[in-house]
This record gives sequence, structure tokens and C-alpha cells, in this order.
Amino acid sequence: MIKSLLVANRGEIACRVIRTARRLGIRTIAVYSDADSMAPHVTLADEALHIGPSPAAESYLVGDHMIAAAQQVGAEAIHPGYGFLSENAGFAAQVIEAGLVWVGPHPDSIRAMGLKDAAKKLMQDAGVPTTPGYIGEDQSPKHLKQQASRIGYPVLIKAVAGGGGKGMRKVDQAKDFEEALASCQREAKASFGDQTVLLEKWITNPRHIEVQVFGDTHGNVVHLFERDCTLQRRHQKIIEEAPAPGMNEETREAVCTAAVNAARAVNYVGAGTVEFIADGSGSLSADRIWFMEMNTRLQVEHPVTEEVTGVDLVEWQLRVASGEPIPVAQSDLQIKGWSMEARLYAENPVTGFLPSTGPLRVLSLPHGSARIESGVSQGGEVSPFYDPMIAKLICTGGTRDEARTALARACDGVATYPVHNNAAFLSRLLRDETFAAGGATTGYIGEYLDQLVSRPEPSTQGLAAATQMLGEMRKPHGSGNPVLGPWDRLTGFRLNGPVDLETQISVDGENRTATVQLVDAKPITLLPLEDGVLLVERGWAFNVSLPRHDTDMAGSGASDGSVLSPMPGRIIAVAVSEGEFVKADQALVTVEAMKMEHVLRAPFDGEVTALSIKQDDQVLEGKLLMKISAAGRRSVKAGKPFDGRASP
Repeated sequence: MIKSLLVANRGEIACRVIRTARRLGIRTIAVYSDADSMAPHVTLADEALHIGPSPAAESYLVGDHMIAAAQQVGAEAIHPGYGFLSENAGFAAQVIEAGLVWVGPHPDSIRAMGLKDAAKKLMQDAGVPTTPGYIGEDQSPKHLKQQASRIGYPVLIKAVAGGGGKGMRKVDQAKDFEEALASCQREAKASFGDQTVLLEKWITNPRHIEVQVFGDTHGNVVHLFERDCTLQRRHQKIIEEAPAPGMNEETREAVCTAAVNAARAVNYVGAGTVEFIADGSGSLSADRIWFMEMNTRLQVEHPVTEEVTGVDLVEWQLRVASGEPIPVAQSDLQIKGWSMEARLYAENPVTGFLPSTGPLRVLSLPHGSARIESGVSQGGEVSPFYDPMIAKLICTGGTRDEARTALARACDGVATYPVHNNAAFLSRLLRDETFAAGGATTGYIGEYLDQLVSRPEPSTQGLAAATQMLGEMRKPHGSGNPVLGPWDRLTGFRLNGPVDLETQISVDGENRTATVQLVDAKPITLLPLEDGVLLVERGWAFNVSLPRHDTDMAGSGASDGSVLSPMPGRIIAVAVSEGEFVKADQALVTVEAMKMEHVLRAPFDGEVTALSIKQDDQVLEGKLLMKISAAGRRSVKAGKPFDGRASP
């Protein structure tokens, strides 16, 4: 067994690897950028080394820095986690050439599966079923369009070097092909430096099925059954589960055997995932499941496989990298129960899933009721430089419904502040009737997005509880006469009796008169804040506080001309100046967050009467950036915040 391990990653996967390594008695070394100096993975490891500035391109993506750090502390091996350098064949080769142990597949295996066209040809030669399509050297628009017509619309244009949903376009009609091709090639060139594409038949009701495989240096390859990763938004997985709903034993045997054959075709060593696309228009069948790609690393969703098989995949990685054989035979592996994972992100579904970064004054996760994999902590920060994942929540039960309902309840109890999260969105998905019945396809979220993200009103019972907590927080501590306020009139207020109280409160910055009358109790979470109470119901968070009387604060509306930052970020462009007259929908300011640019536009014709920011300023969510005034304009609907909107 290796004795020391450098984890060339950050966040929850770094913590995950470090925990298993330490359990095995392996000395662990973390690496960190400027932004991660106080991150949990740094304090969890035995040692930690600084590797560069905050941008990943200057730290976590610099292979030379990783190898130098390993050599500096005498680390024997490097584990890449996932993302960053994990599927970089050149880096894997550098690690091996430096005399270090690479915890992953051989560089040749990574290269073989790195380009989608070459991988597809390789799978065809190995007898693995592949989606009907076109792979070829002739990349002329005319020839590609002819091939698309041969395949039959709709077709999918896919960059051969793509990933994460980039460089992909669905085309429904021949008249749209050239424009979609050009757009796909531009994105592929910019993202991957290669504009080569392949064409595939678009599966109308697709499901995403993947198989966990594992190989060792002794010629053994096993599978650990399948996962279903169908619930996606813009090709990004949201909820994963094992096993796949509707999978019969005959189809499971066929798809898992195909995955093992795929791994053997590239002499695979370590943990990998073979991804398939399935026709979900009917029951799963072996003749309607096709190879899509192979991920030559550990997957984000690997915990659900661990939960149903009882295997620690990171331990297997470390043992196999140390030269040991896989510790069990295929016949020893069985599926027990059902497991589901939800990805909790720092983003705001109500504003189009804009990233929400910044300090985590409050972080409350359902420890005890779910397996939690997280790389942040309360008092820490969600950085704008990296993936905004807060945690993975994993629940396991004897049946799919048990796992699903447990995970929904776990999502209900999540609370973060002032950073937003997608817990309520996850909770609604998990309770959705179509998903509960196993009938969702990869396009389901996009089709029903509006109803999945619509923000509800807080319940009467929730407001009652929050109001009581506010009253308790206003009570004086110590001697002296208290300053009387609206909460001093709450004498006799209690949660277990009839209440009919009218009072002024503020919910998310909007003043309202509330008649607080108790109804049947619902699961709620209440967390005290410095300036109010955080009320959480089924994942939705509401900031309940004293009434607000200022207009130049977050919460004032677009109708009064307030332009607020929809997220924490950096001002990269200010297109207007104070005193300038602007037209409705005119670009005013551009905010950058998570490497995405968001253009905020004028809510109506008017004059810029106040400008409070300049280029390169860092702003928090809700920051008043400027005011637009229109003489004689009547208020449309006060109290609704102007979030801005991203330009196309």
C-alpha cells in the first residue's frame, strides 16, 4: 500500500479522498490556492501546500505545480479526484515520468476515450452498441448536412473533444443545420481548441444510464452495476440514483457486459464510468441502449454505487494503484437497496440559476438523515473561481420510494444565507409525480422548468413561528428599560394555541401586513440572523425581519428605477454615466460571476440620477448599482426586485 498521497484537487472530492486515505493509514497532502487557504480540505489533510493564485488556470490546472508539491513533501502518489487534471493524459504521463504513482488509468486509456469520434470507432470494433450517426474526416458543411439527412432528423451535432454540454446542438430540421453547425464549431473551438464534430441520431425520449467499471493491473475487470442520471438541466446532472428504475435483469446483464467489454478494449485500470443513452419511450431494452462515452475517472455520483454495493471505491482506487488486485470477484457483488444523490449548488433557480457566491454566514445541512459530501463550512465562502457546489446529499433505503422521500426531506432542511441554493428545486423534483413513477427523460426539467422553480409564499404557520422568534430576539437581556418596538406587543404569543395577530413584518425586503394565524404544522427550520430570522420551508428560504422603510436597499423594485446586482460579482463594464438619458432595455452595466457575464438593462426610459459603482468594483447580491428616474412615471408594482437579466 502506498504510504503518502497528494490530492490534486479541492472541495468535496478532496475531502472524500482524504478521509478514506487517512482511514487506511496513508499520509495525506492537500493543495490550495489563495481562495482556498481556509477551506475544509486544507485543514482535514495532514499537510497542505500553497500552489498559486485563485484562478484555476494558475493553480489547480497547473500540472507542474502539483508534481513539484508532491516532490517537495515526499508524496508517493497523486490522486486527481475529478474535474481539473483528472482526465488529462499529459498530466498522468508527467506524474508517472516523475517516478510518482498515478491513481488512475494509464495515459493511453485516457487518450483512447478522450475524443468521442475515436472512442466510438473503438467501441464499434469491440462489439459495443453505438448510436447511429456519422464519424469521419470530411467535415465540410455540405457533407455533414448530407449525412444528417441520411441519419434522419432530429440529429445531434457533438464536438468530438466536448464535455459538460459544450459543443452540442440538437437540430430538428434541415433548414437549421448550417447555423447550428457553425455555432457548435465556434463553441468547440473556443472551449477545446478543436472544432471537429460527429453526428448522432437524436433519441426523442432519452434516458441516461451509466455503468461503474473497475479494472486492475492483473487483468481483472468488474462492473458495479448501473446508475441512472437522467434528470439533467442543460446536460448537467441534477439527481442520480442506483440502480436504474425499470431495469430488468436481462437488460442489466447486457448493458453491464457491454461496459466491461468497453473497459477491456482500452486495458482499463482503476475506476471508470461507461455512459449509455437509452430510448425511454418504453421499458428499458438491450436493443435500445447505446454507448455514448467513457469517463476515465471517478464520477461525482459514485456514492450511490457505494451505498448499494457496500464498496469504498476510493479505497479500491488506492489498493489497485498500489498493485493489489480487485478485492472481490464479479459474483461477489450484489445490489442491496436503493440510493439517490442530489447536487446542492450555490445558485438561485428563481433568477435563471444565476450563481450565488460569497460568505456562508449560515450553512445548515441535514447531518444524520443523509450522507453528506461537502467541501465548504459555515463561516467559509463559496468562491466565484470554482464550481459552486455546496454539497452532495445521499439517502439510501430499502426501496426507491424510501430513498426518494428521505432525500426530499433532507433537501427540505437545507439552509444557507446569504448565499442562495437550489434545495427547493431539488425537493420539488424529488416529489414530482412523473419522476416518482420513473417516467422522466433528460428533457423533462427543461419542459417543466417554470413550475419547478416558481417561488411560493411562506406559510401562515411559518410566518407565525418566525414572528415569535423575532419577538424572543427583541426581548431585553440584562437590566434597564427596553426600547419598545412592534414586537413588544406580542404578549401571549405561542405556537401551540390559537393566534390572530396583525403586525408589520418584512419578507425578503418587502414590507407587508401579516395576519398570523396558526394552522396545521408543517416542517420548518428557523435560524436567527443578525438582522432577522431565516425561515426555511421545503428548501425555500425567506428572510423575515423588522419592517424596512428605506427605498435604496435590496428589495426596492424595478418600478422605482433601482438597478440591483442579481448576484455577488465584479463589475466589468459600466455603459452609462450619471445624468445620461437611457432607453428601456438599454445595457447599463455588466456583472461577472463564475466566469459568466450578466448584462443588466434599463427597466424603462429615464435618466441615470445616481451611480454608485465603477469598473472592477466587487459587489454583493442586492447591491444598489444605480437609479433610473422618469419624471411623472407611475409606479407599476412596488416591492418586486429588478434582478437584471443575462444578455443572449
